[in-house]
Amino acid sequence: MRRIFLLLALLLVAGPAPAAVAGGPAATERALARQMRFAGPGSSALAVDLDTGARIYAARPAVPRIPASVEKLYTTSTALRVLGVDARLVTSVSADAPPDERGTVAGNVYLRGAGDPTLGRAELDALADRLAAAGVFEVTGSIVGDESVFDARRGPPSSGYRTSVYVGPLSALSFNRGLTGERAPYFQAQPARFTARAYTRRLRALGVWVAAPAVTGTTPPTAVPLTAWESPPMVDLARLTNQDSDNFNAETLIKALGAQVTGMGTTAAGAGVVTAEMGELGIRPTVVDGSGLSRFNRTSPEDVVTLLATMRDEAAFTGSLAVAGRSGTLERRMRGTAAQDRCRGKTGTLIGVSALAGYCTTAAGADVAFAFLMNGVNPAGAHALQDRMAAALAGYEPRPTVQRHARAG
Repeated sequence: MRRIFLLLALLLVAGPAPAAVAGGPAATERALARQMRFAGPGSSALAVDLDTGARIYAARPAVPRIPASVEKLYTTSTALRVLGVDARLVTSVSADAPPDERGTVAGNVYLRGAGDPTLGRAELDALADRLAAAGVFEVTGSIVGDESVFDARRGPPSSGYRTSVYVGPLSALSFNRGLTGERAPYFQAQPARFTARAYTRRLRALGVWVAAPAVTGTTPPTAVPLTAWESPPMVDLARLTNQDSDNFNAETLIKALGAQVTGMGTTAAGAGVVTAEMGELGIRPTVVDGSGLSRFNRTSPEDVVTLLATMRDEAAFTGSLAVAGRSGTLERRMRGTAAQDRCRGKTGTLIGVSALAGYCTTAAGADVAFAFLMNGVNPAGAHALQDRMAAALAGYEPRPTVQRHARAG
């Protein structure tokens, strides 16, 4: 009963986020401190004026906390910085031999994935169309699904590396996000085989005869390239990951980072790439996965704000964040407040954990970065606190610069 009373009290005090109220540095600091009193000792916060570098508010900013899905900021920023905003994940098609003059491929055709999380029915059909357009009319062997770019673990560390409802089966040759499209079984047990079978069916529908059933295997180094399909560019993958807080995308991306940078398509290898890249920026998070589902991830508001300050001019990164009151996980939050349309950010939610980090461009034209990492809280109540804090930041007015001018007369 006491816990219920405290939660109701918190919600009553927090209430809906207020409309725009302009405040100087001291007033904004007080407004943020009022809300943080209800977040408890397991929470930390930092807000910084990016134009001056001044701290607007700080509460235990160096203490590492569980970030939940704010962790995705590290995954996506590393992918953008290391692989590049235009980088694409390529699903390739090759064969044991090139098609002969009759369009016959003697042997197998290999469908090799590189971790494109967006590969679905339309994309796979288009890839089959390309193979047929390349003059292939018959395959004497099988379509071989090759997922060897990643390891065989189907889930992230938080699920014991097993498939879970929070992520779905991970594979370098992912199709339809690992879903069968049926109620039972809901998830694909063997994603590479499932994808190869779907590719086989499409080819046969196009009149390309495939002699043997689909199988799984590894593309031989002597295979002859025939065609390929590219994922959307990394700028789009980052947006698809961050705005809706897509766990499947994030866990696939961190394996892709490991594969492309170290040659090992594992969560641990990708986490190492993220850790190293953040270390170059002077940031020291504990990175366990790509999505933030693991409760062993740790970071501090100082780390998060340092990343935000570094990436403030990178449109591919800032544009990947949800806009308050408009899009993604913030679509229904902060509507009708000073934060709507002025703040954008990344949310994070686990049991007992709630986080919000991002940017606000204030009514006065100042640019601020913030990170609110709340542990040991009820997420619903914490959302109310965070929304009020973002609204307070949106009304922030920097201390005016005193300029002395000579007066005539």
